Amino acid sequence: MDGVQERDGGEYAIEAAGLRKTFNGVAAVDGVSFSVRRGEVFGFLGPNGAGKTTTVRMLTGVIRPDGGSARILGHDIVRAPVRAKQGFGVVPETANAYADLTARQNLMLVAGLYGLERSKAERRAEALLSALGLFERQDDRVQGFSKGMKQRLILAMALLHEPDLLFLDEPTGGLDVQSTHLILSMLRDLNAAGTTIFLTTHNMDEANRLCDRVAIMRTGRIVALDAPERLKMAIERLHTVEVSFDGRVEAGALAALAGIVSADREGDRWVIATADVDAAVRALVGFAGAESLRIVRLNTPAPTLDEAFLRLTEGTG
Repeated sequence: MDGVQERDGGEYAIEAAGLRKTFNGVAAVDGVSFSVRRGEVFGFLGPNGAGKTTTVRMLTGVIRPDGGSARILGHDIVRAPVRAKQGFGVVPETANAYADLTARQNLMLVAGLYGLERSKAERRAEALLSALGLFERQDDRVQGFSKGMKQRLILAMALLHEPDLLFLDEPTGGLDVQSTHLILSMLRDLNAAGTTIFLTTHNMDEANRLCDRVAIMRTGRIVALDAPERLKMAIERLHTVEVSFDGRVEAGALAALAGIVSADREGDRWVIATADVDAAVRALVGFAGAESLRIVRLNTPAPTLDEAFLRLTEGTG
């Protein structure tokens, strides 16, 4: 290929190095570097305007970077785009199936684009339509499909050629519970079978449950990249202790205890803010004993991925 050296193997499905893209003099993506291991579920998070979509468009060959490079499954996305694209599927945020074609016709169109043998494509299409709850509607035009059905069809189209890597942009945004469950279940099965998944999402709970690692973008740069649990524990914050007693307690009495910054009542529980969980718990237990109260419930909830996301993207619009 004109001297371009490519490799199909390797540890990484995605290798981005110093990616840059500027629009009208403003850096949308400013030197982004990261790698995604084969078989990993990688989350890509960030507020609107952070540069996520631009990064994904460069990784998938939709637009050319102004600087840096990206290798997808061992192939340079700029110098060998066809070979790179043969190995991945894309599920965009907005369904892009042809509305005047049936579900099956859309799949057969994709099969032709990838050069799949007809009988194999038909078997594959039948299996995907069945798995995604669309088999009974395969001969219906897509224009009559609900948003959830369209998104499931797009997923089937992206998976028809059995890609090693799947890019998904907000795959469950605005979908009904049934469609969300079907899509997430299939993603788990695909990953268990070895498919690498690159997931762009605003759903923190979804990212927390699905992803091995997440990258958080802010103003064109990656500000954090780690496993969800480690990201949550790494943020500096006042910790929370939740406690309920079997009798009446005054807020002032709790706030005066050692290690407690504030105490707020929420229903039948007290939410305690503290910089030292151990000191606060010891103080609460001592207080209960001194006041002849029984502790009904005591909990020290871990920080959420939402908190990490908000802390790391503070100041963005």
